[in-house]
Amino acid sequence: LFRSAVVDRFEGNKAVLLVGDDEAQVIWPRKNFPAEVKEGDILCMELEVNKEATAAAKAEAERLLQEVLAKNEEG
Repeated sequence: LFRSAVVDRFEGNKAVLLVGDDEAQVIWPRKNFPAEVKEGDILCMELEVNKEATAAAKAEAERLLQEVLAKNEEG
């Protein structure tokens, strides 16, 4: 999924982006942009789900839940 965002302004070490048709404001770390990015620039962003990281996070959450439940059963 591709989205575009406009760099509205910089506030210290943060960039304020306007994303989508409704121009929702998103705050993004300025350090993650190339040095030449300036206010008014239009960025092309690609969004995708990291399925491996999602599965790993779910597995870790399940492991932690089972650990807590086992400790509760022990008393």
